[in-house]
Amino acid sequence: MDPSPRSLPILSYVMKKFPSFKRQVPSDFDVEQPLPMSPSTLPGPYFELKERMPHLTNPTLISEMRAAVADVSQTRSILKKLGSRPDHEAVDIAKARLAQIEDELEEVELADLDKANLKKKEAEREKQMYKTVISLDEMHESYGKLLMEAEARLEKIYEAAAAGYNGGDDVAVVEEVNEEVVRILQEASQTLVERIDLAKKQLRFLPEAFGKIRTLVALNLSTNQFQMIPDSIAGLENLEELNLSSNILTSLPESIGLLLKLKILDVSNNKLVALPDSISHCKSLVELNASFNKLAYLPTKIGFELVNLCRLSIQLNKIRSLPTSIGEMSSLLFLDVHFNELQGLPHSIGNLTNLEYLNLSSNFSDLTELPESFGDLTNLQELDLSNNQIRELPLTFRRLKNLYKLNLEENPIVIPPKETVKAGVEAVKAFMTQRWHDLLEEEEEREKLEALDETQKGWFTRSTSWLKDSVTTVSTNFSDYIAADGKPNKDPALDQQL
Repeated sequence: MDPSPRSLPILSYVMKKFPSFKRQVPSDFDVEQPLPMSPSTLPGPYFELKERMPHLTNPTLISEMRAAVADVSQTRSILKKLGSRPDHEAVDIAKARLAQIEDELEEVELADLDKANLKKKEAEREKQMYKTVISLDEMHESYGKLLMEAEARLEKIYEAAAAGYNGGDDVAVVEEVNEEVVRILQEASQTLVERIDLAKKQLRFLPEAFGKIRTLVALNLSTNQFQMIPDSIAGLENLEELNLSSNILTSLPESIGLLLKLKILDVSNNKLVALPDSISHCKSLVELNASFNKLAYLPTKIGFELVNLCRLSIQLNKIRSLPTSIGEMSSLLFLDVHFNELQGLPHSIGNLTNLEYLNLSSNFSDLTELPESFGDLTNLQELDLSNNQIRELPLTFRRLKNLYKLNLEENPIVIPPKETVKAGVEAVKAFMTQRWHDLLEEEEEREKLEALDETQKGWFTRSTSWLKDSVTTVSTNFSDYIAADGKPNKDPALDQQL
């Protein structure tokens, strides 16, 4: 998210200038070996800081800001050159397939040599395809981290300048343990503590000792300045509620998967680019809020494990697709995926038969259709599809008997017509039901015509066959009656009667 012009005026100005940079990229540009990112070898941005902001007179500050801006600009350029990042599920499938191919090759080596060589060649071609997918994903991951680091450095430079920074190593912030944190840790060592609320304390880091408070049931660390959570949090074996919202977290520790009793997890309003795969092990989770982050995907197997999840909030992210396993979340009642980059829904979405609320709004040009399995969401009550590019609802939409609230605004909808949409959700369901009946009648009529055509063809074929058989029989009898010399054969019995 771009910085606020009021709180960070200089940084806001600099970030807005990124699209206007006029940096030339060589024709032989190679993403594998990009240009060095040293400020001495890179041209500066197209604008002049000293002219635009004359009060910035510190040459060290200007130099460091230039370097940070150059890093951000070039890294964004490289990511654009790489193109779209592969789906996380596709990458996982590629990795699994690579391992499977290796196992198959080991078995082939024990078989016939010629077949083994042919199999190896085919396997190598397939392996190369999967390696390309994995490599592209790894490059996106690496350059994405570089971009985040460069942007974070630019923010720190501005913050340091606002605090009277004079250059050098003064940017580093000395961490201090909050007095209240010390008091809580001391109290926890003497008594049984079940709930801790450290919200809005401007805390920057959490001591490892927190992982030793085994009796803790609820921990609120929201609205602070945490950049990371220590692995020792796995020691909170009885934790049921964890609130990490409104911090500056870029990742969660893998050890979070050891919180087997965790029921409510709120990591909203951070800078998370992914959720750890281990989060799938938190099988007791009932509510997960990961909204307002930078998530591009969900863990591939998240649905197979989180079967008790009732509420999933992942709005305001950059998610392009939902994993197939989401259909296994049989307890899910609430799903909010608005303001993402969804390009479609998996067919398995129809398995969420207990779902009551679904928000798919504001995926804009990316979401163009709904799968036929959508009609299997028979318990759905509220549905928001506004601000997408949906032109036609699936025929199965008529089966959403419990749906009483529907928003289809800002879609190029054709079926049902806009007049029907304006009439309300019941009118939409009635239209889709009638359309289904009409199509069914058309299909029956078509089948009747095809059957009649087949019947007529069959009668003609049978008539022709009968005629051929009759002609053949007459011809055979006549041939038998006529002798070889052309005279009729005499029948002795007939001659005697005559």
